[in-house]
Amino acid sequence: MSNPDHPTLEKEAESPAPTAPPVASDIENQTPVIRYGVTAIEKRWSREELLTKVSMGLRGSGCLFSFLAFVIMASNNHGDNEDFNEYEQYRYVLAMAIISMVYTGVQAVRQFVELYTGKQWLSTASLQWINFCGDQILAYLLISATSSAIPLTDSMKFSTDYDPVFIESSAAAISMEFLAFLVLAVSALISGYQLSHQSYI
Repeated sequence: MSNPDHPTLEKEAESPAPTAPPVASDIENQTPVIRYGVTAIEKRWSREELLTKVSMGLRGSGCLFSFLAFVIMASNNHGDNEDFNEYEQYRYVLAMAIISMVYTGVQAVRQFVELYTGKQWLSTASLQWINFCGDQILAYLLISATSSAIPLTDSMKFSTDYDPVFIESSAAAISMEFLAFLVLAVSALISGYQLSHQSYI
């Protein structure tokens, strides 16, 4: 029987009991989930760092191959009729070697500085797009230059009008440029993978 003189006692009796705080066992049950999330994040960071190092190594190799192609082709002058500058295909090879050397060199230095300092020049999304588009375009230009110069070099091999040293030097420059294409093609695959797995949250 309720007491009209004490309404507060009736309300207290009808109110639900307070919820008990979580016990230690409940908190311990959530620990594996937290550890799994932290481990997944750490693995992702390690994978991204490894891919960045591999990409830096590939671009450094591309810069070296492009430099060799540039030096060999630029010095390929063995007479009045045996100058690389007389052939449009070889000028194209030289131009692409210079562009590739500058691009891969700048990219390799940028990645090295970012790994060493931990600071990025641009946002991650912008860098991923630049890497992907730059690698794709330059790889295409390199294979285009080598494809245009190979038929000319092959035709010279069947002619006695050209110095064998000139032909071999041209072939060596083309080979270095093709190697630069290969490493940039692999770098483009890595850039595409990083771009497709980029988080925008």
